[in-house]
Amino acid sequence: MLEPLRQGLPPLDPAAVSDAASCALPARYEAVREARRFTRKTLDQWDMGDRFDDVCLVVSELVTNALRHGLPGNPACPGGQEPPVRLHLMRWTERLVCAVRDPSHDSPVARETDDFSSESGRGLFLVDSFSDSWGWHPLAGALSGKVVWALFRLPRPGSGPHTE
Repeated sequence: MLEPLRQGLPPLDPAAVSDAASCALPARYEAVREARRFTRKTLDQWDMGDRFDDVCLVVSELVTNALRHGLPGNPACPGGQEPPVRLHLMRWTERLVCAVRDPSHDSPVARETDDFSSESGRGLFLVDSFSDSWGWHPLAGALSGKVVWALFRLPRPGSGPHTE
């Protein structure tokens, strides 16, 4: 299931994946809150709660963009189909990737804005500012749409601050 999400990501050793989690999100703006809750729970389970603020901000922006720009005019899921938006969190030894899948084939567009007090139009600017890198790619095969991902570098095990 996660293999198509790795297409287009920076090179990662699949054998080094230590954890992965995903959740389906309904086509409602309340899904952003659900995505934050899921992210909090997952990062706590992975003992990464200290990264929650930055990761949560990025997840919120990616999910909001998927709901706002990635869904057709009527985003309801017809009988039994998979929800249109899905959040994936994947952790490698030194990297955490947040990926949001939606049914649109349109590329995400970062808007040029000088008004940093506006309430919209800054999502990808925030993703770029708070993550180490981000990108997107169309999905192939049985999955339709695209995935937008953000990567966070994690400290090497044993290279963190020393306490005496």
